[in-house]
Amino acid sequence: MEDLILAIDQGTSSTKALLMNVRGEVVAQGLANLETTYFPNGHVEQDPLALMQSVENAVKACLSGMDPKSIKGIGISNQRETFVLWDAQGKPLSPAVVWACKRSTAICEKLQDQNDWIKSRTGLLIDPYFSGTKVLWLLENDPSLRQSLEAGELYFGTVDTWILFQLTQGRSFACDLTNASRTLFFNLESLTWDTEILARWGLSSLHLPVLKRSSDDFGQTDLFGLAPDGIPVLAMIGDSHASMFGETCFAEGDTKMTLGTGCSLLMHVGNAPRVSTQGLLSTIAWSTQDEVAYAWEGAIVACGSMMEWLKKDMGILDDVRASASIAESVEEDPGVYLVPAFSGLGAPFWQMDRKASFVGMRFGTKPAHLIKATLESISFQIKAVVDAMEADFGTNIQQIAMHGGLSRNSYVQKCLQGLLAAPIHQQDNPHISAQGAAFLAGLQVGLYPNLKALKQLIQADSLASTTSHKAIKVAYETWKEIIETNTY
Repeated sequence: MEDLILAIDQGTSSTKALLMNVRGEVVAQGLANLETTYFPNGHVEQDPLALMQSVENAVKACLSGMDPKSIKGIGISNQRETFVLWDAQGKPLSPAVVWACKRSTAICEKLQDQNDWIKSRTGLLIDPYFSGTKVLWLLENDPSLRQSLEAGELYFGTVDTWILFQLTQGRSFACDLTNASRTLFFNLESLTWDTEILARWGLSSLHLPVLKRSSDDFGQTDLFGLAPDGIPVLAMIGDSHASMFGETCFAEGDTKMTLGTGCSLLMHVGNAPRVSTQGLLSTIAWSTQDEVAYAWEGAIVACGSMMEWLKKDMGILDDVRASASIAESVEEDPGVYLVPAFSGLGAPFWQMDRKASFVGMRFGTKPAHLIKATLESISFQIKAVVDAMEADFGTNIQQIAMHGGLSRNSYVQKCLQGLLAAPIHQQDNPHISAQGAAFLAGLQVGLYPNLKALKQLIQADSLASTTSHKAIKVAYETWKEIIETNTY
């Protein structure tokens, strides 16, 4: 019987479950959608029980006809910053407040005088993007939650912790370092929950999970009754960090970008935190029993979500896969630019109160022009982050690993090739986050001896070289000026 790892990749819009063998090959998979509610006031929520149901549905679809005794361990990757509050019995007391939610904007404005202090301890900015200020909003707006907190009966967890708590019927209450580093509660230097922040924000009695490495022993689960003898959970990691590990970014300077609902660029900066002067966040890259790797991150809030908006809400795009050919069909420069601030602008600009807008529209503006401008804005945001990383790092990036749904869009590829000097590499694998979680679980159970063995499993191709695209570089400079000068 072949040894297998079950990878559960819980994302914003769906949950994937994959069985992987020691060669990193997928032998079975299951998928379950997850509904996200976007409110007009900027609130974004999910049902915590529906989230767990999507995990169960994906796992059962994946394991249909399979023998669970072949599974040596489970690795979990998850949407980051999204969190749930619950009681000791595991009953959710709040919605799953999604990373893109803007409900705590006013609270963040009130806390701006603490920004430097918070950044020095957590590596993050006081911003609605992160979990902590949205916890404060819930406590301000729901008296029952405040009562639970004061009674010492309120549990907090990011999605990894919520899934683990449910999988183990409350026996395991733990979080890995990458997810902890996205909460505003975690001290990046000491690798502990920051008691001073918690005390200052009135959260000392909040139950926080035990902190563990990404590759660690997280307890046993019967996996919804499918494995009565139990299977160990051996890895948990935020999805963007999981993809970094799945891309085998194991050395200082290694960089990856994920083009998903949002876009995350992470650069490995060594085994100690480094301060960015260019608007990048400091975070945990990944961790094993042997080391903790740190990273700079450029967090781009809107990426694939904008294409879905064009399709579902604006009705000007029937199929996202057709967007590249539509953009290519625009023969003359229409002079239309998108400020992609649907949930504010992330790195390196951090204009989180900014609103999205198309600039340069005329009566002659066509839907194709808006589609083209949207795809270009994705590439422009990436270019801005790469420039910031290279300025901080002091040297050019040697290569970038790219993956995610929109990474296969030929027009985005063309724009990035015209804007970036570094070669772009891609694996022929749509499951990079799940692969990273599986690799970490495999390390913990001993299926892989070390990082070098994982590196040997990876095969990646470079995008075909292209000549410098002067027009896209000129367009980028115009777009950047619009962003920096708030020109509408």
